Amino acid sequence: MKFRTILNYIHKIPGFVYAQIRPLENERGDGRVEVEVRPRAGCKPVCSVCGMPGPGYDRLRTRRFQFVPLYGLSVYFIYAMRRVNCTWCGKVKLERVPWADGKRPVTKAFSWTLAGWARRLSWQESAQIFGVSWDRVRRSVSMAVDWGRARVDLSDVKTIGVDEIAWHKGHRYLTLVYQIDQGCRRLLWVGEHRRIKTLEAFFDWFGQLRSSQLQVVCSDMWKAYLSVTRRRAENAERVLDRFHIMQKRSKAIDKVRAAEARRLKAAGSRPLLKNARWLLLKWRRNLSAKQVPRLEEILQHNLNTVRAYLLKQEFQQFFALDTPEQAANFLTRWRKRVQRSRIKPLIGFANMLQKHQPLDLNWFSTGKQHSPGAVEGMHLKAKLALRKAFGFRSYQNYELALYHTLGHLPAPDDAHRFCG
Repeated sequence: MKFRTILNYIHKIPGFVYAQIRPLENERGDGRVEVEVRPRAGCKPVCSVCGMPGPGYDRLRTRRFQFVPLYGLSVYFIYAMRRVNCTWCGKVKLERVPWADGKRPVTKAFSWTLAGWARRLSWQESAQIFGVSWDRVRRSVSMAVDWGRARVDLSDVKTIGVDEIAWHKGHRYLTLVYQIDQGCRRLLWVGEHRRIKTLEAFFDWFGQLRSSQLQVVCSDMWKAYLSVTRRRAENAERVLDRFHIMQKRSKAIDKVRAAEARRLKAAGSRPLLKNARWLLLKWRRNLSAKQVPRLEEILQHNLNTVRAYLLKQEFQQFFALDTPEQAANFLTRWRKRVQRSRIKPLIGFANMLQKHQPLDLNWFSTGKQHSPGAVEGMHLKAKLALRKAFGFRSYQNYELALYHTLGHLPAPDDAHRFCG
C-alpha cells in the first residue's frame, strides 16, 4: 500500500490533495517524510477571517506542519499558503487551511494526538515519546481544554460538590467544583485560593439560572463555602461532607490520646498509649490479629482515651439512621453523654455538630442519595493528576491538567483517531 493511499484513508483533506512525497534523513539518522500538499484545481482559497471563498492574490513562502508520526517516521506537510483578495472583508487575508489553525506549526490531528496521550501519561513522557518539546504538549493540552470548555454541556447539573486541594507549599490552595450527579461525575471549575470571592467567581461563571436549579450542594464546613452557597444556591439542600465530619472526630480523639499519653509518661506510668493512635482510630473490623488483643488491653483501663473511644464507637450509629428526626434525637442524646464525660476535645466536636445540625441532617432529608463521599473520590483523582504533573510551577498549568484529566470535556469526533 502506498504512503499516499494511507494518508488519504486516515486523513483526507477536503479541497486539497497529497502530491509529491519525499523520504528524508537528517544528520542524526532519524527518518522523516515530507508530504507536499496542493489545492485541488479550481478550489478557491478560504478567508481566515470570515470563512468565505475568494480569488487568490498571491502565495507566501513554503511552511511545514508536523503531522502524526507513521511507522516511526516523522511526517511533515509542506504547503505554500495562499492569500485571498476577500470581497467580504475588503482586504487581502491569509487563507484558512483545514489541517492547522493560525500560525501553529503542527497539524490539528497531531495536537489532538498529543493531548490524548497527555491524559494517559505525564506531559514529559508524552513529549519524549513523540520527540517534541514539553511546551508543545502543553500547547496541545491548552488547545483541547479551550475547545472543550467552549462547548461543555451544563444543562443538566443538579448536584455539585465543593472542596479544596493544596497545590503548593505555604498553604496555597485550589477550589474545585465537581458535578456529582448519578451517572455523571466530572470537574466543572477550578479557582485559585479558597476564599469567598473564589467561589463567587464559580457562580458568576455558572450563571444565576443554573445556580437556582441546583438541588444539592455538598461541601465541608469551611465558612467561605457555606456562606457563598447559602446566598448563591438558595434553592439547594446543603449537605456536609461526611469525610470531614469523621476527620474532625478522629482529630479530637487523637488529641485526647496524645494529652493522656504525655500525662502518663510524666507520671512515670506504663506507656500504655504509646503507638496506639491507629488502634483507636481504625474501624475495629480493620484491625489485624495482633492489634485486637492490645486494644482489648487498653479498654480494660479507666482512661479518658477509653471513654473517648467508646463515644466514637457509639457515634458510628449516626449515619446508619433513616430519618432526620431519628438523627436529631441521636445527636441530642450523644451530645449529653459527651458533656458528662468532660473531655474537652470531644465537647468541641459536639458543639461543632450542634452549630451545623441543620446541615448535618440534610443528608437524611435527601434520602442518602447524594453521598458527599463522591467529592472525596474525585478529590483523590485530582491529587493523582497533580502528582503526574511532576512539579508544575504555575497555577495555569495545574488548571489545564485538572480540566484535561477530570473535566470529561467534549472533543471532535475524529480527535482520538491516533490515540489507540
